[in-house]
Amino acid sequence: MTRATEQAVVFDAYGTLFDVHSVVKRCDQLVPGKGAAFSQLWRAKQLEYTWLRSLMGRYEDFAAVTRGALHYASSTFGLECSPAVEAALMDEYLRLAPYPEVPATLEQLRGRRLAILSNGSPSMLQAVVRSAGLESAFQAVLSVDPLRIFKPHPSVYQLAVDTLQVPKERIAFISSNFWDVTGATSFGLRTFWVNRGGARPDELGFRPVAVLDSLTALPSALA
Repeated sequence: MTRATEQAVVFDAYGTLFDVHSVVKRCDQLVPGKGAAFSQLWRAKQLEYTWLRSLMGRYEDFAAVTRGALHYASSTFGLECSPAVEAALMDEYLRLAPYPEVPATLEQLRGRRLAILSNGSPSMLQAVVRSAGLESAFQAVLSVDPLRIFKPHPSVYQLAVDTLQVPKERIAFISSNFWDVTGATSFGLRTFWVNRGGARPDELGFRPVAVLDSLTALPSALA
């Protein structure tokens, strides 16, 4: 076996492969001129609720968390979150746009074991991967749902090790979320931070192997 075929490359989904803010256009139709701010708050509360539920030991799957965050954002912006509005916005998460460089990057990595490791519920992940036409790219699409706890708990990263049967030091983990990179680095994975927006890293004592402007740079960074 070559070094490449012995190595697994595991991606976060939301914000890394799929643009969570591709919902802005639909949001802007419902709260004109405020779609971007609505999307930002929705995403921020979605993440906050995963951390809080993990700490409280009160797990609900990512669809329920996303729905709760949507209700919070709707209330904040004075939008009546009727069943029709809720369904329309939740449906956006099932067909988020992949970042433009994703298909070409995955093609260049063909031959390695590729997987997704995400907070997303299984049905949400299956839908968004299918919508993007990426079903054949991944050996596994892993959800935290069987563990009933969200990232960055160490058991989530262990799920990748157990499923892929690859030692953790031979798993490259890629995420656009620095808190996710921190959790994976602490666990012992080789991490790569996709920092599209030029964000500052958090001061938690961990750093990735490399910082990338986009996924385009990933194949050469892995080499």
